[in-house]
Amino acid sequence: MPAPVNILHLHSTFNLGGKEARAVRLMNVLGDRARHTIVSGMPDQLGARDAIARGINYEIAQNPPPLTGRPSVARFEAIARYMRRFDLVLTYNWGAIDGVMARRVFSKGLPPLVHHEDGFNSDEAKGLKRERNLYRRIALPAAYALVVPSETLHRIALDVWKQPQQRVNRIVNGIATAAYAGKPEPRAIPGLKRKPGEVIVGTLAGLREVKDLPALVRAVGGCSSRIRLVIVGEGPERATILEAADQMGLSGQLVMPGFLREPHRYIGLFDILALSSRSEQFPIAVIEGMAAGLPIAAPQVGDIHSMVSTENEPYIVDYTSEVRLRDSIEALARDAGLRATIGAANRAKAAAEYDESVMIWRYVGLYEAAMGRPGALAPIPD
Repeated sequence: MPAPVNILHLHSTFNLGGKEARAVRLMNVLGDRARHTIVSGMPDQLGARDAIARGINYEIAQNPPPLTGRPSVARFEAIARYMRRFDLVLTYNWGAIDGVMARRVFSKGLPPLVHHEDGFNSDEAKGLKRERNLYRRIALPAAYALVVPSETLHRIALDVWKQPQQRVNRIVNGIATAAYAGKPEPRAIPGLKRKPGEVIVGTLAGLREVKDLPALVRAVGGCSSRIRLVIVGEGPERATILEAADQMGLSGQLVMPGFLREPHRYIGLFDILALSSRSEQFPIAVIEGMAAGLPIAAPQVGDIHSMVSTENEPYIVDYTSEVRLRDSIEALARDAGLRATIGAANRAKAAAEYDESVMIWRYVGLYEAAMGRPGALAPIPD
């Protein structure tokens, strides 16, 4: 058997969110075909490693060169020197863009690099920053390819970042949809015990400012239906969310179990999947909710409106209004038949369009093409 492909992952953060979930799933599928070194731009944000399967050959880099800081030749040279021992470099989001710039400045002897852009944090949720756009235009020609999941990001890559169409790859996120079709495990969410007449509204999200989870707390707090809110995830906004719940008198109705592996085990315990993000692109949580047969209540950001079934579209609302999000949640909470109809349509669309098999083979093909090594990463099916 040939030696495993040595892959370096440069992440803006490695807490479990959409991009991390996808990256980890690809690592798990590749199995012993690759070994992985992971760098997080925020060294203490490493929660996604809990989702890496047993037996996967990986390490969290110790004392790597910093991915953030003032641009300097010395820092770029240190990053480039670090990259030289790998076969392939994968960079993720703005927080890792200096890895791309390092390859632009010091290209000789460096492995191929594929950059992934999955969305924006709160500082660009209302508009892109001009200086970052210019920086990307300069750095991205050093990448073999740029990968984006959404139509919105595809347009930005072409029109704003001025990347040639042949180098921009839109690969929609996918999951193992069949795994979500079974019954959820009743005790899979610690602290959740459904009371008679309650509707469970749940979300899966990194607890970051851009997810605006206090807005979801306020939206649920404004509903007249009996609702229990479940927020699965970890991150720096936990205290802010708890404070919002206390202010709304929802402390007894909020369950925050932290990060939980394998969403297919528990997402079906929800009656409604809700998002409150100020910025999204092609969120995996929406696909997971759809595959589990749930209706989605969410702001109209990124591709969410086009992701869901036609039946679900009226409940994807203006992202500037918490009241409209509240009204979507309330309408779904009041009508079990409506939830079932929308959920069935969502499940059918997820199975038809968002199964992970196509996504995996497209990523594998792209990475192999970047290295010029066809077949080097071809995974063995589960």
